[in-house]
This record gives sequence, C-alpha cells and structure tokens, in this order.
Amino acid sequence: MNTFGRILTKTLLMSVVATSAAFAENIAIVGARVHTMSSQGSIDNATVLIRDGKIQRVLNETPALAGYRVIDGKGKVVTPGLMGAYTSLGLVEVGFSAGTVDARTIASGISTTGAALDVSYGVNPHSSLIPISRSEGVTSAATALQNTDQLFQGQGAIITLHGNTPVLRSAAFIATGVDNGSADDIGESRAALWVTLEKALVEAIYIDGKSITPQSEWHGASTVEDAIALSAVVKGEVPLMIEVHRESDIRQVIAFKQRHEGINVVLLRATEGWKVAKELAAANIPVILNPESNLPYEFDQLAATLENAGRLHDAGVLVAIGMNTHNIRLAKQHAGNAVSHGLDWEAGLAALTINPARIYAVDDMLGSIEAGKRADIVVWSGDPLEVTETAEIVLIGGEQVDMTSRQSKLRDRYLQKAQGKTVHYVRP
Repeated sequence: MNTFGRILTKTLLMSVVATSAAFAENIAIVGARVHTMSSQGSIDNATVLIRDGKIQRVLNETPALAGYRVIDGKGKVVTPGLMGAYTSLGLVEVGFSAGTVDARTIASGISTTGAALDVSYGVNPHSSLIPISRSEGVTSAATALQNTDQLFQGQGAIITLHGNTPVLRSAAFIATGVDNGSADDIGESRAALWVTLEKALVEAIYIDGKSITPQSEWHGASTVEDAIALSAVVKGEVPLMIEVHRESDIRQVIAFKQRHEGINVVLLRATEGWKVAKELAAANIPVILNPESNLPYEFDQLAATLENAGRLHDAGVLVAIGMNTHNIRLAKQHAGNAVSHGLDWEAGLAALTINPARIYAVDDMLGSIEAGKRADIVVWSGDPLEVTETAEIVLIGGEQVDMTSRQSKLRDRYLQKAQGKTVHYVRP
C-alpha cells in the first residue's frame, strides 16, 4: 500500500472509532480490586472512570459519579481485556471446511514468498469464534494466516473483538518459521530455508525507497509486492515473528538478530527456549509461547517442559501467552498453569495483556488500564487465572458486550427443552 493509501486507511479507521466513541456511555466501575498493568500497579477498592469509549481515570477512591452508569465491582477483580497473542480469529470457522478458509492460501502470481498477503481483507467480525472468545475476557487479538506453504505467512493484523470494523491495525507484523515444518516447505532443508530468507531480506533492503512501476525490470526471487511488504520489517517498523522450537534453531535466530540488528524479532513457541533464556534476554527477543507444551511432538521439541514460561521470565525475557484460535478462550487457564509451574502471577497476567500489546507496539491503546487508552476492560468473579472464576462483564471500547455465544445457546437449548418439541427442532 502506498503512502496515500495508508493515510486514507488510517483516517477512515480513526473516523469510525471516533464515531463509535461518540455514542459510548460513561461508565464507572467502583469498589473492585483493579490490576492496572501500569505504573499504578494493583489498587483495592478502586474506581475506573470511562468516558467516550476510553479510560478517563483510575482512582483509589469513589468520587461523585453524576452522569455515569455505575457497575458495582465490590468483591470483584478488574483487569485489562485479554489479547490473543497469536491467532487466526476472524479468518477460520472450520479448518477442514470444503468452503473458503481465509486462514490459508495457495500459490498465486502476486506473491512468491507470501510476504505480500494481507489478512485484513479476510477478517469476519461475525465469526462464531469471536463471541466465544469474548465470553472468556478476550477483547483483542493478533490474527494471521495459518498456512501458505511459502516462506512467509503474510501480513497479520491487530483486531478488536467487537463491532463491524474489526481491524485496529493492518500490516502489523509478518510471520515466518525456521522449524521442521517450515524447512519442509522450503526445499525440505534448513540449508535452503535460511538462504531463501536472507535473499528475501536483501531484496527488501534493495527495493526500499525506489520508484517501481509496471515497466520496471525486476529479477528478484520475491515479487515486487513481497519485497515492498518486507521493507517494513528490515526498517524495524513491524516485527518479524519467527516460529521455532529447538535450541539450535533458536541460536540461529539469535545470530540472525545480530546480523540484522534493526529487525524486531519475536519468537513463536520457542519450545526449547528455556535452554537459551539468558541469550534471548541479552538479544532483547520476546517470546510468544504455548506454556502447555510438555511433550516432544516432533524431534525439534525433545526438551519441552511446563516450566518454559517461568524460566524465560526469570531470565528477563518478555513473555506472552495465547497461541490458539478455536481455544484462545483457554489462554487464561494456560497462563494459570504456567504460574503453577514457576511463572510469577503478575507476569502471568502481563503475558495476557500488556506484554502482547508491547510486542506489537499497540501498548499506546491496549494492554493496561490507563488514562487515554481504549476501555477494553473485564470484570471477573475472582482471580482470572483460576479456572473456577469467570468473566462477568466485558467492555470493549467502553461498550458492554453481549456475553451470548453459540456455546451458551447450545447449553440453554439442552437445559431448557421447549414444550412439545424435541431439541432437533429448536434453533439455538
């Protein structure tokens, strides 16, 4: 997308957000224990004031509340909305569907490496997975392609889980991988994969700032569109997500970061990351992981352990949790399990909120309860990392969202049978 296009897109998005905020009611959450995930820390008996869809103030007292709808938070816990750290939300309903699945692509002439592919065009705000995720406190997510059979998994987007205009930031990151599966796609060997990756970056560096027209001569392995998309990565404007498992591959990524200091590298999964935790911290490489990995599903995951998240955090690595799509609602349970295996509790909550926001450079609007940020807030019945506690109220952009989902409808369908009809004839 050219400069004019980006400016126009940003202007339109800001217009939509401003219009929505103008109709948002003023809300005060009072009396709760609030984990702000900011410099204010955790506050007991706090008041959170919300105006025009944004957080106005967080107070340790209850002021006059004329003009606010009051939510009684006494005995409750309040946190920022959870962020799906790496998902395909809005892009897939049933992965094996015979219909179109926007979470995957096949080869096309516009892209030979996959970097130019843009998921923002495929996000469906009415996906049935979105209300299911919201009901467990997930209010935003990073969404990306699951499979391209190419070097890159396209340009991912940051989305909100409420409203008809879900994309908060398009072309927010580009993903690739250097694990076994990725090597199988690119020459069936890391010997081919790494050379291909380096060449793609060289082409992106070369094309940056050049005026390319349909008449321009181009002999790159990537298409022009791929190289232009990757130029944002080599300039450090968007992160490069690299899926990796085994220790030796992680060490290759660290060496890659040393060769390309300007690239903002983020690891996905890093199953054996704990073995090189200090080196990752020294290289300032964050990790988005699945803390449930404790079995060697592949030969590059032999050292999987439930203590991975805790060991990485203790070494100083920025850790985020939440790698799933259909079960991203279980992210808080995964964080709780990581806490039970050595991760600090506050770090567990940060891994679901402020840390993914920092990784994607959207912490100016998401991830914490601070003045001026989007009012994405969850009121919990208790400790959000306990499986027995639930999200009772979810606010997204200052608007309280309906907690009904397909799952809750199916539950009610079988709990409350309609008189005179079998369940087969009752639409959920």
